[in-house]
Amino acid sequence: MTAVRREAFGRMPPEEGGEEVEKFVLQSDSVKVEILSLGCIITTLETKDRDGKFSDVVLGFDTLEGYTRKHPFFGAVVGRVANRIAKGKFAVDGKEYQLFLNNGPNSLHGGARGFDKVLWSPQVLPDGVCFFRLSPDGEEGYPGDLKVWVTYTLNGRQLSINYRAQTSKTTPISLTNHAYFNLGGQGSRDVYDHKISIEADSYLPVDNTKIPTGEVAAVQGTGFDLRQPVELGKHLQKFHLDGFDHNFCLQQVQSPHLVARVCHPSTGRTMEVHTTQPGIQFYTGNNLDGSLKGKGGITYPKHSAFCLETQNWPDAVNKPHFPNILLQPGEEYNHTTWLVFNTA
Repeated sequence: MTAVRREAFGRMPPEEGGEEVEKFVLQSDSVKVEILSLGCIITTLETKDRDGKFSDVVLGFDTLEGYTRKHPFFGAVVGRVANRIAKGKFAVDGKEYQLFLNNGPNSLHGGARGFDKVLWSPQVLPDGVCFFRLSPDGEEGYPGDLKVWVTYTLNGRQLSINYRAQTSKTTPISLTNHAYFNLGGQGSRDVYDHKISIEADSYLPVDNTKIPTGEVAAVQGTGFDLRQPVELGKHLQKFHLDGFDHNFCLQQVQSPHLVARVCHPSTGRTMEVHTTQPGIQFYTGNNLDGSLKGKGGITYPKHSAFCLETQNWPDAVNKPHFPNILLQPGEEYNHTTWLVFNTA
């Protein structure tokens, strides 16, 4: 059984409208997750270690103020388009669109005020919560009125996140959740002792602004071959990598399948990622620098967390040979990701 409760979490700053932000707590015997109506943000995710002790395994803040200030998308749903669009430009039906540039020369995670920075309308479900919003035509430069539903449900050890959307005009869409995990418990120094595997035969090499070059490269014989579990710290050293911030190309199937697994040997915690999405961005918190004070006043240094963001491939709207990212009127965007927490 999952218990669901809602409570007040704070108010938006007056200049942002001053509206109330709610927190939704979903709890099973094995997992407790807390989610805000602001940005559908996962603020807390507690799971058991092999001794049955609960720890919070996601980075974030104790108060709303942390989330209303600039932060690296901790726990948030990002969109309309997750990841990067080169030069913030794309064309649909012969018309060119220009987005806000918020990541060097590119647009990242929806722009200046993406889905992570807005309030959503919640509806409590027996085993979770569904958030809705209408992204108006022209918001952040994107075409079409876009109706979006994000549903979190908790079933025992499994947290599922379902994303649905419908549009009035052809628009690119790619939604993901940007939780930062450390299975040793948030506030642990790094993730070097984590073992990770990703079920991908290919990945996308990127230029110096993190835009895919267009090549779909085989992982075989490279530091990007994570098909067998690797210990992260040793692997980065072995291949002289500063970290990962890359899209791994998944099987192009609509049915759910296991795409990644992470294990933390000293606590026994494991996390599996299953999805219907065509890609997964593996990010090792390379831009964390210890400047943000998180939960309990703890700072988050470089490589103190990892993200596994299931999504479409970055810059797919400008690369016709990448999986289709355009949603047409009359169609429905519908993807689900399942996170399964266990102990080994």
